[in-house]
Amino acid sequence: MDTKIGWIGTGVMGKSMCMHLLKAGYKVSVYNRTKAKADELLAAGAEWCDSPEEIAEKSSYIFSIVGYPRDVREVMFGDNGIFNSISKSSVIIDMTTSEPSLAEEIYKKAKAMGVSSLDAPVSGGDIGAREARLAIMVGGDREAYNKILPLFKLMGQNISYMGKAGAGQHTKMSNQILISTSMIGVVESLLYAQKAGLDQREMMDIVGKGAAASWSFNNYGPRIIKGDFNPGFFIKHFIKDMGIALDEAKKMKLSLPGLALANQFYIAASAMGLDNMGTQALYKVLEKLNNL
Repeated sequence: MDTKIGWIGTGVMGKSMCMHLLKAGYKVSVYNRTKAKADELLAAGAEWCDSPEEIAEKSSYIFSIVGYPRDVREVMFGDNGIFNSISKSSVIIDMTTSEPSLAEEIYKKAKAMGVSSLDAPVSGGDIGAREARLAIMVGGDREAYNKILPLFKLMGQNISYMGKAGAGQHTKMSNQILISTSMIGVVESLLYAQKAGLDQREMMDIVGKGAAASWSFNNYGPRIIKGDFNPGFFIKHFIKDMGIALDEAKKMKLSLPGLALANQFYIAASAMGLDNMGTQALYKVLEKLNNL
């Protein structure tokens, strides 16, 4: 295929998402701060670039999915950033969960340079990324969205245009607010079952098919039971997301007490050294609190 795609960020989710584009036959250039994390993609036919600037030189559609808003800013506006070399009519698609205000800033800069930009954060974790079942929430111009939609469909199943620049990020904040509190319910439910002497798998089998069922319960519950706390989504990144949501709520003069309480639970996990584990490692916090 003639379309040239650039991909920045080959972490837990980005690597799988990029691989779907490669397997569909697209020419893909990749950049990551740690080159070794791109080895699988390079072996599959991707071309390595030494900077986001080089990615922009070689690509018409430039995807990024990095860790923090500061990383997004560096990728876009840094000394070796995308805006140093991007060509007119290109499209920037930032899939990082980041600040709505930063998405708006990128959009304005892109517009001034004759470039399109979309904020398109995703939900579904490592499983959704591997299986191309992500939810993708998109803000920006609809024309750009329609242009990129065939590529989104290679990565996700639930894709929606949410409105102007920043709307994708605001939608992801709504998503994170919901998950932050529901994950507490997941770990408390499993710990209660354990303490009550129930078989956790049998409890999950019935509860996970009833009114209390949720994606987090059905996907992370089995990992907890097996003692698998590897990251589908890092605790440190979730703390970042909750911080963004709380900041945005403050700007809107909106009180979110449930989110504020959940945030303290995740900070406790960080204080225990669990930053680089998955969000299901909140279970370990409860175990320690209950001396189990």
